[in-house]
Amino acid sequence: MANTLYTAFRQGILDALYDLNTASIKVALVRSYTFNAAHATMADITSAGGVINGTSAALTNPVITGGVYDADDTTITTTSSTSNHALVLYQASAVTGGADVAAGSQRLIAYYDTGTGLPVQPGTGNLAITWANTTNKIFKIG
Repeated sequence: MANTLYTAFRQGILDALYDLNTASIKVALVRSYTFNAAHATMADITSAGGVINGTSAALTNPVITGGVYDADDTTITTTSSTSNHALVLYQASAVTGGADVAAGSQRLIAYYDTGTGLPVQPGTGNLAITWANTTNKIFKIG
């Protein structure tokens, strides 16, 4: 699999179900999950056998320019695992922000399993997530 945006995210942007500036956007470390473009929520990942092995705090200083999304680098506190992990970007709160909502309402954005340091085989402690400083940053629409 290659890094990609979820289909529900592509549609959700058009339906105003996401707000990348206001909502709480987080990244999760996921293992034992096979990507499915039709998945729409974090509950879909765990229902498919995916295990969440840590999540970041809300991404800070989001910037959207020319269809490109970027934010500050972040960290995930993990537990030790011998399994390889991918990263999943998701909207943890309601579109208007605030507290995290239930997993069945946390909307998936992107899946990452390809790139420097991916897949991840975490140890115990903090895992630094350094977003690309290339043209596409965290992701690009279009």
